[in-house]
Parts: sequence; structure tokens; C-alpha cells
Amino acid sequence: MYSQKSLLWFYSSKPNHHEYQQGNRDQDLYSLSLSIGSPARVQKLIASQSDPLLAKEIFDIASRVANFRVSYSSYHILIIKLARSKHFSLVEDLLVRLKSEPYAVSTSLFSGLIKVYEEADMPEKALKTFYTMLEFKCQPLPKHLNRILEVLVSHRNYVRPAFDLFKNAHRHRVSPNTTSYNILMRAFCLNDNLSIAYSLFNQMFKRDVLPDIESYRILMQGLCRKSQVNRAVDLLEDMLNKGFVPDALSYTTLLNALCRKNKLREAYKLLCRMKVKGCNPDILHYNTVILGFCREGCAADACKILMDMPSNGCLPNLVSYRTLVGGLCDQGLFDDAKNYIQEMISKGFSPHFSISHALINGFCNVGKIKEACEVVEQLLEHGDAPHLDSWAVVLPMICEENDKSRIESSFKEILRVEITPNTRLIHAAAGLEEYVIRKAEAKSRRP
Repeated sequence: MYSQKSLLWFYSSKPNHHEYQQGNRDQDLYSLSLSIGSPARVQKLIASQSDPLLAKEIFDIASRVANFRVSYSSYHILIIKLARSKHFSLVEDLLVRLKSEPYAVSTSLFSGLIKVYEEADMPEKALKTFYTMLEFKCQPLPKHLNRILEVLVSHRNYVRPAFDLFKNAHRHRVSPNTTSYNILMRAFCLNDNLSIAYSLFNQMFKRDVLPDIESYRILMQGLCRKSQVNRAVDLLEDMLNKGFVPDALSYTTLLNALCRKNKLREAYKLLCRMKVKGCNPDILHYNTVILGFCREGCAADACKILMDMPSNGCLPNLVSYRTLVGGLCDQGLFDDAKNYIQEMISKGFSPHFSISHALINGFCNVGKIKEACEVVEQLLEHGDAPHLDSWAVVLPMICEENDKSRIESSFKEILRVEITPNTRLIHAAAGLEEYVIRKAEAKSRRP
């Protein structure tokens, strides 16, 4: 017969009870029943098992020993262990058994179960857990309500059950807090029920629940999704009047919406107001407005915004320059675009090939071969490879110019840089090949 010490070692070191022969395992469990020890020892045995089914067998053996009561901690540990391994029917059985015990059940047990059901994506069981708490005379807290609401609203079909739970919470002495309202408001906004979200927002003031910045932002985002930008801006004003300082994400939401609605003047005014209202605009805010102006064919105004950035403590980044150069090229402002490409290269930023090609191609289309070659040379000096399409455009144009010095200079630069793995000389050769073929075809068509 095993001693208590040897049994403790045996059960904590054998993780899988299926590896044992049935006869040996029964003998071991019988030995355990004869030397069960204290409830604390049983708890340690259960906690040490990596196999939840073996932990359950130990629990059952201990439960059958005369005049022995398994501790509440053993129940708690085993229920969570079984839940994590998805033995949900065994969890239900243990909860029924626990209900007949004279223990004061802690809310942490149900917090653990809700977390497991959340991770297992089982909203119905999470909802049932709330009512199970009530059966145990265990008072749910707002944090339990909010956790269950989060699980429910993540499923479109459970938004209404979540709303019902929310509305009836006070009957179970649970008072929804700001987070509860925010969860429901966000869910209804995402499900195109903006009117209910607005109703919930107004209800907060009537029930002495103070909205927070997130409450306002959720409603702003919902209004912007429905293209109700003016109402979202009015909500921002209401927020400021009530003493709230909008966060960066709230401003990003409004700036995006204003730019999409072509309200560029309003977007720029809002950008300027941010610092005055206690929120310094960051690179995301500036890039949002720069993109908005460029998208609407106002790249010159976007240049002014980029120039203002350093004085406001925000330096342009790669996205700022790429957006601006692309916008200038779209409007045919190639000289300005070339200046900004030079500036971004001097700051260590690498132009995307689509931007550099747009500029090279633009210069070639208006007959500015010298400027196109200068852009190519700048790229090569920086170690960037012009795109195949750029070579195909610029090299034939150089040849058409009959500028031997330009050809010689370009190829010296190409050969100097092309030894790096970033570029391929074959791109240049492809452009020349196309040029030669075109020349030969043209010559063959002459009378």
C-alpha cells in the first residue's frame, strides 16, 4: 500500500492516466482512498494534475470517503481545469454538486468560467453563467455584466439578448456603468442601429451615469459611418462645452470623415483647433488632411500643411512625402514634385517606385528629358533602382535627344550603382532594346 508521500509524488508526476493498465490504476486509486490525507492534500493532488480527467477521478474518490469533505478550493480548481479542457458537461455536473454544499461560492469562480466561454466563443454559456451566479446567491458585479455583454455583442445574433440582459440588470441589483453603455452603443452603431445608440447615450445623463471620451467617440464614429458628419462635429462641440478633452482617435475619426465629404476647409480648421483644445495633432492627423487635399486636387494647399508641420512639433514622414509627391504628379506639378523627392531623399526616405515612375514619366511626357534624367540619377545615387517602366520611358528619350554626353553620364552612373543587389542593369537594357526595335521598324517602313 502506498504512503501519502508516495501517492502525492505518483499523481503529480503521471500526467496521462490512459497510459496505465486498468488494474494498476484501480489499485492506485484504492490506495489513495485508504490514505486520503487532508482536504489540503487532495487540493494539491487535483491542482498538480495536467490531465483534468485524472484530477476528476481523484476528486470523486475523495468525495466517497466516509466523513471526508472536499474543500471549496478543490471544486474551484477542478471546475476551471475541466472548463479549459472543454469538458463542459462535467463542469455542469460539478456545479450541481457544489450547489448542495454549504460553501460560500466566490465570484472569481464565475469570472474564470466567463473567461473560458469567451475564449471558446460560446456566448450562450457565458449568458447562462450570469443566471447561474444568481442561483448560487452570488451577487454579480458590473465587471461580470460587462464581460458577458462583450462576449454576446461579438455575435450579431446575440446583440438583442445582450440588450435584454442590460435592461434587466437592475432587477438583479447590478447597475450598468459607463462601460456597459459603451459596449451596447458600439454594438448598435456597428449594426446600423444608430437611433438606439443615441437613445442609450441620452439615457446615461438621465440615470446619472457619466459618459466618457469613449462614449462620445463611439457615437461620432457611428455618425461618420452614416455620413452624418455635421452631427458628429456638433457632438464634438458638445463634448468640449462639457469640459471633455477629445482624444487623438476622436479627431482622426472626424478628420477622415470631413476629408471624405470634401469638407477640406473644415478639416484644416479642425486640425488647427486641436492644439488650442489640448490635443496636439500627430503625424496621422496631418497625413489624413494631406491625403484629403491631394485626393481632391489641392496638392498646393497640401504643401502648405506639410510646411507648417515642423513649427507644430511634428515632422513629415515617408507617408507624408509619398502622398504629396503623388498628388503633385497627378496635377502635373512635376517641378514641385521633383523638389519634394529631393527633400525626402536628403532625409533618408526612399520614394516608392510608383511615385518616382510617375514623376519620370511625367517629365518625359512634357519633353523635360533633363529633369527626368536628374530624377533617375538621384535615385541611383541613393541606391534605389528605377522601375523597369521608368527605364523603358527615359532611355529611348535620351537616345532621341542625340545627347551622347547625357547617355555616357547616365550609363556611368548606372554601372556605378548597378553592382549593388538592389538594381538590375537588364532594366536599362530592356529600354534600349525597345528603342532599337522601334528605330529598326521605322527605318524599314521608309520608302
